Amino acid sequence: MEQQAEKKALTLKTLTKSTVWDIQENDIFRMWEGADKDVEVKENYRHFVDIIRSAFMIEEVPGDSKLIQAKYEKLGYKVAQVKLDGDQKITWAIKKRPIMRVTDLTYENIRHITAAKLIEVLDRNFGGGWDSLSQSIKDIIESGFDISTTTLPKDRLHKKGGLYEKKVADGFEVLEVAKGSWIEAIFAKVKPESEKPRMKFNSFSSDEDEDDDADVIIEDNYNKPDEDDVEIEGPNDDDITEDNYSTMMDLGSGDPDEEAENMSDYGDE
Repeated sequence: MEQQAEKKALTLKTLTKSTVWDIQENDIFRMWEGADKDVEVKENYRHFVDIIRSAFMIEEVPGDSKLIQAKYEKLGYKVAQVKLDGDQKITWAIKKRPIMRVTDLTYENIRHITAAKLIEVLDRNFGGGWDSLSQSIKDIIESGFDISTTTLPKDRLHKKGGLYEKKVADGFEVLEVAKGSWIEAIFAKVKPESEKPRMKFNSFSSDEDEDDDADVIIEDNYNKPDEDDVEIEGPNDDDITEDNYSTMMDLGSGDPDEEAENMSDYGDE
């Protein structure tokens, strides 16, 4: 019921390359008819056609050729007229793209098939078991299904109370791939849609945080001056003596009589 309601709620403007797999050929014609007077659809009709083509094969056929139309209908196509740009009407033959091989699987359609359909596709392509698939195909399959495998002798695979029985009871579909006297069982079950993770912020007032910080000693350096700001105090007058203070200029370490004589020469000039 929910899927039917969702399909009815879909319109040409709300279609995506994922949801387009939920509808059928008749829905496409109905949507085009409903969007006949929508200006946005008329101006961007190529965009909507590209979305439809991702899940449907579309062929333009002569509207006056009943023979060609009958040929497409025999191949499983639905044929009807649609109005595209302006008042231009063309005849389309539309058919849902079949999912027959593992190479037909995409991230857009993987969640729109059942586990039984997946097993059917795998059975049609298998030979070497799960490990024979490319990693890219495995990633696509596992984005929509829970997959697990086991390889056991034929007489042990269906042992009562074993893994096979438990998986089937849990709703898994099973594909058995023969490998000589052994059998590889591939279990598949639709993976439930997970909610997108939301950002969570830690609360600084939580009890756990308080316990972690309880033994931490925080040093208060707010009023402590920086090293560059430390003032150097001048000498105390009481500490000054004739041994550590002098107002005489240092004239060097030469002979004092000779230096005095040189100084007198300047005085005579």
